Amino acid sequence: MRPGNSLQDKISELPELLRKVAQWRLKGKTIVFTNGCFDLIHAGHITSFTEAARHGDVLVVGLNADTSVRQLKGKDRPVNHEQARATVVAALAMVDAVIIFSESTPLELILAIKPDVLVKGGDYKPEEIVGAKEVKSWGGQVIVNPILPGFSTTSLINKIQNPAG
Repeated sequence: MRPGNSLQDKISELPELLRKVAQWRLKGKTIVFTNGCFDLIHAGHITSFTEAARHGDVLVVGLNADTSVRQLKGKDRPVNHEQARATVVAALAMVDAVIIFSESTPLELILAIKPDVLVKGGDYKPEEIVGAKEVKSWGGQVIVNPILPGFSTTSLINKIQNPAG
């Protein structure tokens, strides 16, 4: 963990996170935001978080709540509930803050935080990323991190369910 961050301090509700963001901004820190379900953490996630953190001083991770994961991934997901997923993500050294959001997209969260850098992993084009237009409107950057081939939560779940297949 980065100095000064305890695990519990890293998981925040919006009012507390906005206080932290204001403090970081006063110190001249560059704030990076990324988001996702992060159901079963794998090497692809670690690579994505590491790359995202390289683009600034502070990495804030928006974590889809269980209800939004079900909407995105189906009734059998998430495997791990939101508090467990938040704890695992918060335990990563490169992550400075985690916030759970229940909306279908992180747009409201992005508008509240106003990150300097918005990072999304995957095969997105910047104009397809939720919040990209808004981040660019206040002078921020939008970055697409390439995915690490061969790693996905869905493929892990399939492998567990069908070890011989």
